[in-house]
Amino acid sequence: MRSLLCAFAAVALSGQFIVVQAEPIRSDNSPNRDSLEASVFRGQIVYQNYCVLCHGIKADGVGRAAKLYTPKPSNLLLSDKTEEYKALIIRQGGKAIGRSEFMPPWKNELTDEQMKDVVAFLTSIVVNKAATK
Repeated sequence: MRSLLCAFAAVALSGQFIVVQAEPIRSDNSPNRDSLEASVFRGQIVYQNYCVLCHGIKADGVGRAAKLYTPKPSNLLLSDKTEEYKALIIRQGGKAIGRSEFMPPWKNELTDEQMKDVVAFLTSIVVNKAATK
């Protein structure tokens, strides 16, 4: 490692830089970026950053802020809503579609990819999966 740093320092001092395009390191079991598995993984991160405060760590509707609201946030584990409906309420918020005014619209915060990913995550955790497709 020390010899690598010395070589880099010598090249840097000489004013000559070589740009090396490295391939990303992937293990054999890492999911393809476009796979459903990767989308669910990214969606869980979106959920943890934007939804957990109200809907809870377990997505059961008992987040730390849930006690402040009536009606209570939905238990997402028991959702019977379609993926399209979930995307709509996340995008537009509850009030826009006749649901709780406390569910904020996320259309200005989340990218289309984040929206798709969080819906994939929510679909993956539903207990009764027959109703969600």
